[in-house]
Order: sequence, then structure tokens, then C-alpha cells
Amino acid sequence: MSTGQTAEGTTVVVTGAGGGIGAALARRFAAQGARVVVNDLDADKARTTAEEIGAIAVPGDASTVVGAARDALGGTIDIYCANAGLGSGGSESAPEEVWAAAWDVNVMAHVRAARELLPHWLERGHGRFVSTVSAAGLLTMIGAAPYSVTKHGALAFAEWLSLTYRHRGIRVHAICPQGVRTDMLADTGTAGDLVLKPTAIEPDEVADALFAAMAEDRFLVLPHPEVADYSTARAAAPDRWLTSMNHLQQKWEASAG
Repeated sequence: MSTGQTAEGTTVVVTGAGGGIGAALARRFAAQGARVVVNDLDADKARTTAEEIGAIAVPGDASTVVGAARDALGGTIDIYCANAGLGSGGSESAPEEVWAAAWDVNVMAHVRAARELLPHWLERGHGRFVSTVSAAGLLTMIGAAPYSVTKHGALAFAEWLSLTYRHRGIRVHAICPQGVRTDMLADTGTAGDLVLKPTAIEPDEVADALFAAMAEDRFLVLPHPEVADYSTARAAAPDRWLTSMNHLQQKWEASAG
């Protein structure tokens, strides 16, 4: 998909597409002429989105959807959007099951999908993997250790896929927004109110950013362009950046009483 091309005629799977960013991505691909599978753990939400855009609903666990989605699309998946995610908050003291669920959905679901997709993509010489990571994967998020750690893992896996298979026709994109007006943002509580809500964007703006990145063949998708500056500052002066983030942590703690 190079500059000037659309997704017309491609087959696309979007996980976690019952609402939010996933639904926006599914709508955009369908509007561009793609045949789209809408996946969501919530079957009713998956069907609602699919009916709205003329897509195919394949509800269920994002970790196991590839086979059923491929069958629904007639045997081929061109673009896979690993969008389903858990916004797990908490500290190192979060229960084991919270950490395990975050790791399973935010990282291992991507690994399992790639495991199913790559043999066919490598055989034919092209395929596109889109990972919804979050700016937390490039930076971090106060008050959300399981989310931050696993989103770093999702970014690392996307980077690994890209550097390993780029010369064999596989294209990978990592979407790293800050706040997006979705149910997940509403669930972030006072930390989200402080850090994310002031600059939150609409899900459709994330879809805009992804299509721009695909046209330009860019790995990083930054719906909030300032994230690039934050990432650069973090890499260039990590102690200064950590001190700044600690000040934000203290501000959050003070605001919470």
C-alpha cells in the first residue's frame, strides 16, 4: 500500500472492533473498499459494528480468531490489526491474574496472531501487521504498571517483526496515541484525567494517522505528534525524563488526596 493507494480489494481483520479505535479502523477500511472482519469478545458489539459497515462479524478471543477470520474472508488475510487490549491499572501489587491477563491480551495475542499469519505472508511475499500499542509503549503511564509494561512488550514485538521480515515484504505499523475518547480512557480515572484527557482525540483521528503512515510506509503511527519529542527526550536524557515523570506522579498523588 504505497502513496496514493487505498485499501480497496484487500481483506482486513480488526480485533477489539466493537467500539473505540477498533471500530474506527474497521469503518475506515470498509469505506476504502476492503472486506473487513470485525472481531470483539463482546459478540453483540462485534455484530453491531459489522452491520453498520457491511462487514463480517467473527466474535471471540482475539488470540484465536485468525483461522475463523481467514475462512470468513475466503482464505486470505492481507492486513491484520491487533487492536484488542486491556487498560490494566495498578502497581507492582496488582494481583497475578491482572498481570497475566494484561500480558495475554496486550502481547501474546499479537504473538499468536503473527504465528498464524506469517507462514502464508512469507510464502506470497507480502502482508501487513498493525499493532495498537499506545504512547505508554514508547513512554509509560502513571498508575498503570501492567498496562505500561505490556505495551512496552507489544512495541518490542512489533519492532522485532518489522526488522526481521521487512525485506521479505512484511510491513508493520505500531499505533502509539496518547488519550483517545473511548471507554478505555473513561476507565483510567484520575490519572487519565490528569495526563490523557486534556489532549484526547477522537478514534477517527487515529484511523487518519494509520492511513497516512501506511501511505508513507512508516512504522510509528503517532496521532499525537508531540509523542515523538517526548520519546526523543526520554532516550537522550533518561534521568531528566524520569525526574519529570516523577513530578507528574507526585502531582497525581497530591490531587488524589
